[in-house]
Amino acid sequence: MATIIGGIGTSHVPTIGLTYDKGRTQEPAWAPLFNGYQPVADWLAEQQADVLLFFYNDHANSLFFDFYPTFAIGVSPSFELADEGAGTRPLPPIKGHTDLAIHVAESLVNDDFDMAVFQDRPLDHGCHSPLPLLWPHRPDWPGAVLPIQVNVLQHPLPSAARCFRLGQAVRRAVQAYPEDLKVVVVGTGGLSHQIHGERTGFNNEPWDHQFMDWLADDPQRLTTLTHADYIRLGGAEGAEVIMWLAMRGALSPQVRRLHQNYYLATTTGMAVVLYEDQGPEAHP
Repeated sequence: MATIIGGIGTSHVPTIGLTYDKGRTQEPAWAPLFNGYQPVADWLAEQQADVLLFFYNDHANSLFFDFYPTFAIGVSPSFELADEGAGTRPLPPIKGHTDLAIHVAESLVNDDFDMAVFQDRPLDHGCHSPLPLLWPHRPDWPGAVLPIQVNVLQHPLPSAARCFRLGQAVRRAVQAYPEDLKVVVVGTGGLSHQIHGERTGFNNEPWDHQFMDWLADDPQRLTTLTHADYIRLGGAEGAEVIMWLAMRGALSPQVRRLHQNYYLATTTGMAVVLYEDQGPEAHP
């Protein structure tokens, strides 16, 4: 059967992709961030993961506010990269895994998650900004991406607890898939930041570290926080860390934190964490 071997939490700041594409990753202002991804890339190469299952959000590049689903899953055999106004990134199309995606979609609906299903929609920086930092892409990606889009833009948003339960349901779906696949679950977004209003430029570094500690050791505590709590502590856009909770829900109750890197140099607290799954059991 398919197995979830680990989880990754990562920022998806668009300037990460821009800096990578321009070959500026070792400039002094950026090296602490990009060097922090190398242990994660090394672990993925060592484990030879087959699928990265991404919880991400679309920033109104493929999904728009006239019809913006709470949860949506992509089932295409491949995905183009969205042009977000500056041309498409110099990366190959992203491979999909149609059979696994269809299986997960059916399982989630049977598990009472009313999923929207999409094909032929490009993936935006919520997914592809960190992707080449995790996987090599020349001449092609080494595996497939299964994208699950979460609404963190247009209210009403799914609660933190709902996102955690989505991750639990994804775990059940993956473990019921009959093909032997190594799956790594990725949650993107955050950490603390706000890009509009009176608190533009807001960051909360102590909260970012507290969030990552609770995520590893006491994720249920994070499910009790409201959107207002997340916005107060991490800024309006910082509330998107509920996608990290979906990732954590897809992992075993006890995880081994293999790596963590945090860097605050722009308007966003940027981080990457790597967890190793510790067994077949699920969260109660």
